[in-house]
Amino acid sequence: MGKDAKAKDSGGKGKGKQTGGGGDENSSKGKGKGGKAADGLGTCTYVKARHILCEKQGKINEAYKKLQDGWLSNGDKVAPAEFAKLAAEYSECPSGKKGGDLGWFPRGKMAGPFQDVAFSTAVGATSAPFKSTHGYHIILSEGRKN
Repeated sequence: MGKDAKAKDSGGKGKGKQTGGGGDENSSKGKGKGGKAADGLGTCTYVKARHILCEKQGKINEAYKKLQDGWLSNGDKVAPAEFAKLAAEYSECPSGKKGGDLGWFPRGKMAGPFQDVAFSTAVGATSAPFKSTHGYHIILSEGRKN
């Protein structure tokens, strides 16, 4: 408890999470891990995901159409092995060689839109195509943990 008490007393400059009223606006602008407490994290701290990244919207839409034709139009979930085949074929990210596998990552590691979609896509589900600062993505959520 001694270290936590010192961090709180030092004006919020420690590594501990910020707490208290009126800090919501500022803590959402937090630096690195400090912003985690105010962004609606809930119980999930890590996500395991695969993705397809394309520079051009037309290419990501083509990959998504293959997902729709094969699984999504039937309400089926895309098997990770099948998603991995499409990632290897379409993704322009180095992770494409590994089937788009990003492994487990914590909130705060990925850029805004990517993180938002990764943490809001249900396990086993595939996101619709979306744009980030890196290009166009499709995410397959494979797991969540604390």
